[in-house]
Amino acid sequence: MAKQDYYEILGVTKTATKVEIKKGYRKMAVKYHPDKNPGDAAAEEKFKLAAEAYEVLSDENKKAKYDRYGHAAFEGGGASGFGGGFGGGGMNMDDIFSQFGDIFGGGGFGGGGRRQRTVKGSNLRVRLTLTLEEIANGVEKKIKVKRKKQAAGTTYKTCTTCDGAGQVMRVTNTILGRMQTAATCQTCGGAGQQIDKRAPGTDAQGLLQEEETVSVKIPAGVVDGMQLKVSGKGNDAPGNGIAGDLLVVIQEEDHKYLKREGDNLHYDLYISFSEAVLGVSKEIETVTGKVRIKLEPGIQSGKILRLRNKGIPSINGYGKGDLLVHINVWTPQELNKEQKKFFQNMENHDHFAPNPKDDEKSFFEKVKDMFS
Repeated sequence: MAKQDYYEILGVTKTATKVEIKKGYRKMAVKYHPDKNPGDAAAEEKFKLAAEAYEVLSDENKKAKYDRYGHAAFEGGGASGFGGGFGGGGMNMDDIFSQFGDIFGGGGFGGGGRRQRTVKGSNLRVRLTLTLEEIANGVEKKIKVKRKKQAAGTTYKTCTTCDGAGQVMRVTNTILGRMQTAATCQTCGGAGQQIDKRAPGTDAQGLLQEEETVSVKIPAGVVDGMQLKVSGKGNDAPGNGIAGDLLVVIQEEDHKYLKREGDNLHYDLYISFSEAVLGVSKEIETVTGKVRIKLEPGIQSGKILRLRNKGIPSINGYGKGDLLVHINVWTPQELNKEQKKFFQNMENHDHFAPNPKDDEKSFFEKVKDMFS
């Protein structure tokens, strides 16, 4: 399989400066660092490839050879400071940290020698259904979750196979020389620790599943599908690991009268023909309670009334949306003889003939205004 271009690996161009090359390597190394991706073989491979690319491009002589001959310049070994040729899988993790540890700038990564591995417990995910009123005002919810917790009586010791590193090094002889690869320790599963004494009723990792009530504060303005994180309320990790997180996925419950569109709300108000002619005062639902609005005589079907700041607060804290009240004049469908005769008499009356004013907007103009 053709090897990936070193410049592409670091996300830089051939004209990149030493500073840009170093910046590109640090970005990729931090992204795919083993401590950030425990047990992820693909991420580890990309981490090694990034180190391999940086080892060549940061050296002027090696970079010049690579620019001229490509990967062929180093076939047969000898060019790499890691003493095992290239290919990602041949990189030695300890040598990477020893040679390039300063790249991480003290960000919690790197350092030569074998490192004590910190394992994080798995995350839990729950779905939480909220009403529009709860979303509009914010709410605190109590959620019952079943999470794995460290049990009293279970003790751990440093893994005797990997000496706490969570990984073991394997040496393979190839035509390019001796290559070292890191693999997850099969004894501890990458945790770096193994059970010394296990409490009764616990699983293979010494954990016990228990139900716990977790309090979750929901900020106003959340949207359907949004995911909130409660740190440390996922499953515990064995030994001295850290607990995973509880991920709360928001699900919005349908409202009987209100429809949400972003931070705005829509309300369909139906009025009778006589109410439209004579005007009327109507009580409508909002997310903060009922309000009364006044409709002027002669109001037309399709009219949109905007109630400022009666919508949903912005999740980013930038004010509130509006409540848009859509007026729908209900046309009677069943009339008795007297009622039908009344409308027949009014059919040709000037006041009943459609006569829109020049300044009255069309339906499409109203929709345009609504979204502007």
